[in-house]
Amino acid sequence: MKENRLILKGKTVFIIALVATGLTVLTVYLTGINYNRSLTTNLYISLGLISTSLFVFLTYTLYQGTKLINNYPKFQNYEPGTIIHNATLPDFEGIDGGDGIGGLILSILLWIAITIAIIVLLILFEALFWLSLFIIFASLYWVFARALRVVFYKARRTNGDLPASVVNALTYTVLYTAWLFGIAVIIDLIK
Repeated sequence: MKENRLILKGKTVFIIALVATGLTVLTVYLTGINYNRSLTTNLYISLGLISTSLFVFLTYTLYQGTKLINNYPKFQNYEPGTIIHNATLPDFEGIDGGDGIGGLILSILLWIAITIAIIVLLILFEALFWLSLFIIFASLYWVFARALRVVFYKARRTNGDLPASVVNALTYTVLYTAWLFGIAVIIDLIK
């Protein structure tokens, strides 16, 4: 007998969650401009909407007995230090061109060389920025995958059982979003 379970792919769920969170935050902040709400009020509204969406999603998927297919990419092959290693800056301390025409030409050449060096450093900084952003998203992706695996592990037991689905969904929603509300409260108290 074939199981009639909802099957979700992890990568798709993660992308939908990022888009939904981004749209929620953007909508709350754009509508908050018209009402002159504070930043923390907008944060509370955003977190409330995200928590409600997460609760509804988890309740539905647990009730359906959802199975999560692990199609997350493998990030284990990344080794720190393989892109830039043993990099040292050159020593420009002893360069002196003098006061004549030779000094002027040397100053212009140094100006061009330093401008090119700054452009190269900015390009490297941008690459490091994007690499850092990639690592942050990979970490979030892994945490998200682990969190959903823990939730969907109970999906077999809650399949077709609405009260059990609601209790489990509420528990995991509180666990996954309460710390964000805690941060918002701390920010509010610090002000």
